[in-house]
Amino acid sequence: MTMQFTISADDSKKARHPHDIFLLNLILNHILIFVAILSASSLAKYVVVVPIISVLSMIYIFIGAARAKTKASWYVNGHWQLCAKRSRIFLTMILIVTAIFIILFLVSGGDLKPQHWALGGAAFFPAMVTVFALIIMESEGLHHAKLGKLPDWVKEKFPDGAYEPLPEEAQQE
Repeated sequence: MTMQFTISADDSKKARHPHDIFLLNLILNHILIFVAILSASSLAKYVVVVPIISVLSMIYIFIGAARAKTKASWYVNGHWQLCAKRSRIFLTMILIVTAIFIILFLVSGGDLKPQHWALGGAAFFPAMVTVFALIIMESEGLHHAKLGKLPDWVKEKFPDGAYEPLPEEAQQE
């Protein structure tokens, strides 16, 4: 459930920023760049660029979320915290997939056979579903930042300085 607040244009712009960064990481980095690198066999060695960009963008989001707790308005902080929470979900998924690939590599003795690649591919499917779900959630978060909306849990978790929500009849869908 979401609540809507009266916010300034500046707050709206600042609240959209973390969502923009996370969406760029998901769409541009994890889909477009990753697929482009894998589609050209001569570029396969550059696949390491994807996790480097991803880690840097998530570090930026985590630092921004920490700074927003003290330096941003309550509404902007709420969107940074929302984005940081989703980034932690993404990071957890990446770590699980990485652990699966490391285990497969160790079990195979470093000589990956077709069945190992099949298991790796099966482990990769939930990762792609997570990426697509997070893209949808972040797109919605970006739209909500523009409309002045935040999930209810933000006000419960960060009550200090919380804005008063608009009455239900005044809230937009």
